[in-house]
Amino acid sequence: MSNWRRRYDDFPTQTGGATNSPLYVLAEVQAWLDKQRKGQEVSPEVELWQAMRAAYGDQMVAGLAEVAGMLAGAQAAGLPDDVSARVRALARAEAPVDLVNGLTERFMDSARRAGSDQVTSERVVRAVCHFAPELPADATVFDPACGIGVLLLSVTAGAGTRYHGQEIDAAGARFAQLRADLLDRPGVRIVAGDSLREDGWPGLKADLVVCDPPTGVTEWGREELLLDSRWELGTPSKAEGELAWLQHAYAHTDVGGQVLMVMPASVAYRKAGRRIRAELVRRGILRQVVALPPGTATSHAMPVHLWCLQRPEGTENTEMIRAVRMIDLTDNSPDVGLDPRPDQMADVPLIELLDDTVDLTPGSHLRARHRDYPDEYATLREELGNQLRRLAALLPELAPGGGPGSLDAASTSVADLARAGLVSYDGPEPVSASEQLDTDYLQGFLRSSFNTRRSTSASGSYRLDGKGSRIPRMGIDDQRRYGSAFRALSVFEEGMRRVDELSRQLAEVARDGLATGALAPEE
Repeated sequence: MSNWRRRYDDFPTQTGGATNSPLYVLAEVQAWLDKQRKGQEVSPEVELWQAMRAAYGDQMVAGLAEVAGMLAGAQAAGLPDDVSARVRALARAEAPVDLVNGLTERFMDSARRAGSDQVTSERVVRAVCHFAPELPADATVFDPACGIGVLLLSVTAGAGTRYHGQEIDAAGARFAQLRADLLDRPGVRIVAGDSLREDGWPGLKADLVVCDPPTGVTEWGREELLLDSRWELGTPSKAEGELAWLQHAYAHTDVGGQVLMVMPASVAYRKAGRRIRAELVRRGILRQVVALPPGTATSHAMPVHLWCLQRPEGTENTEMIRAVRMIDLTDNSPDVGLDPRPDQMADVPLIELLDDTVDLTPGSHLRARHRDYPDEYATLREELGNQLRRLAALLPELAPGGGPGSLDAASTSVADLARAGLVSYDGPEPVSASEQLDTDYLQGFLRSSFNTRRSTSASGSYRLDGKGSRIPRMGIDDQRRYGSAFRALSVFEEGMRRVDELSRQLAEVARDGLATGALAPEE
């Protein structure tokens, strides 16, 4: 339609939506398509979805709730007549639950393509379910930010499992409850409200809490909740709303129960959350951190983490927790298996995590554990030796010259050379534009300290082109002799930079290898 509206003056007028995502009256577009003979048959489900988009726009969750309510037997006074008619027609041909599931899938797909985190992505749901523990038949599952219930209703357990959820958006909470009713899930109860400010489930203790909380929200109610009893690990800062959600989830966890939190990767190392992270580690609450593959979340390619917590069953059990399992899947595709390879996981002792930063990023701990220090040290040491031997051979043989200033008398400025057409400025550095001038000779003299001072401005900036610089006048054979020496010096300098980098890497590998026990001094 974006092409048609630009190419045809008689295309129907936009009636809603944004500039990049316009909405039109379906009947008008269909009539125009028939007139242009561009029409094609579409399924009744697609026509219903298009009619709902036209009627509800960005408030599609409210429309889904109205449709689900109508299918569940409630009065659907808010539905437009054409939408109601299409729902009734479809309900005669397929089961209400199949119709609602189809609309839910379309909504999730549209949110994914729009880059929205309005609903938990299917990949995140798959990851949470993969790492979720096996639950008893009569378990209680809780999601304090359940949205339309995608994550909460995906957790599988026994027939007697009770599911509780809370969602700040009333339409989302209503749709989630109605969908559960249509799915014949009698143990599901979802309420509307702000979980942090108005907990709808006081006293609830769950065997498993799953949560994909809002991210980047600073107005989560910190000033109102400073003395809240849920902050047993420390009061979160205004910028650490995710850690407020984590502690809310943990407060609703029964003894021995677990929490699976979807967290932005930055929460693992941000300075403001260091104290709370330290308490999670020190008390043996944090059991596992999984860095999920890039692309797992809907709206961005950055990896997200899955934090796995468990409420200890007592002091003795807490003292038995010696390590946190770190799993790094960031090299994996988001659509492949989630079982880590041996080199993608490690049990990191608590004492190693309790440093000044309390960095819980799995990759930063796994890299050190799976490095082959002996091989890496030997390889770097050999490369450094080879590089030093090459450097000694690179230095040109230089004989005494005529003395400082002996070349100044017979010199010319680069500006004069440029005006004579001997110098070109087509690239980042001036080069010879004539067989009368050698490029290495030109650039070698330009880089000399004498010309560097001439090309340095009062602000300290330096430009290699330095038209005020002066170049000695010599025959082309002498120029090439000097140019060869300058070229050798440039290669030597580049080699020295490589030596400096190798020296830094070698010292780091040696020091870390000795500190971890992977390397030992020879006797």
